[in-house]
Amino acid sequence: MLLAIDTATRLLSVALHNGQELIAEQTARIGNHHTTSLAPTIQSLMASCAVEMDDLTGVAVSVGPGSYTGVRIGVAIAKGIAAAQNLPLIGVSTLDILAAGQPHIKSGSALIAVVQAGRGRVIVKSYRWRKGKWTSRAEPKLLNWDALIETIDGAAVISGEINENGFAAIEDAQAMDIPIIVAPAVNRLRRAGFLAETAWEMLNASDDHSKFDPALLLPVYVKSN
Repeated sequence: MLLAIDTATRLLSVALHNGQELIAEQTARIGNHHTTSLAPTIQSLMASCAVEMDDLTGVAVSVGPGSYTGVRIGVAIAKGIAAAQNLPLIGVSTLDILAAGQPHIKSGSALIAVVQAGRGRVIVKSYRWRKGKWTSRAEPKLLNWDALIETIDGAAVISGEINENGFAAIEDAQAMDIPIIVAPAVNRLRRAGFLAETAWEMLNASDDHSKFDPALLLPVYVKSN
C-alpha cells in the first residue's frame, strides 16, 4: 500500500493506492492550513480504509515546485513516515503530477501546466504528447501571465491553477486568435491519485530502490532569473 501526499500549493491531497487500484483519495483547497490539516487528513483517510502504518510499502510526495512552506511541510511529513517505517520515498514534480491527470484533449496541442507562485506569477512547464503520455518539453519557468502567453508557439491547452488574472490574459489571447484552450475544471485539480500512479510506475521501473532512500529526497524550488 502506497501513501501519496501533495501539499505543494494551497491544495492538500492525500491518496492510498495498492498498486492495482486507487483505494481512497481526499483533495481540498485549504489555503495555508497544511500544518494543522495534513496529519489529521492522513490519519482519517487511513482509518476509513482500515489501513495501518505497518501496511504501507511506500510513500510518495510532491517535491515542488510550488509554495516554499507547502512543499516543506509535505516533504517533512513524508520523510518522517518513510524513515520511521523504513519505506522507499518517491518524489514527483508538482507539474508532472498535474500533467499525469490530463487526457489528450486536442491533436497537435501542447500542454501547459501551471501552479501559482504568488505576486502575480505562475510556475510553468510545457509538455507534448508522446507514446500515450505527456512528456516534458522544457524545464519549469517562473513567469507572469503576459510572459507566459508570449512563450506559446502553437496550439496549447492550459491546465492547473488559473486565477482571475490568468483567465483574463487567456481571454485576451484568444481574442487575438492565439490558439489556447483551458482544460475543464475537473482536470485542472491536481490530485494525489495521479501522484500515486506515477510513483508506482517509477518504483516498478527501477532496479535500484536505494535511490528512494528518504534521506536523499530534496524539494524542488524555481527561482526568478
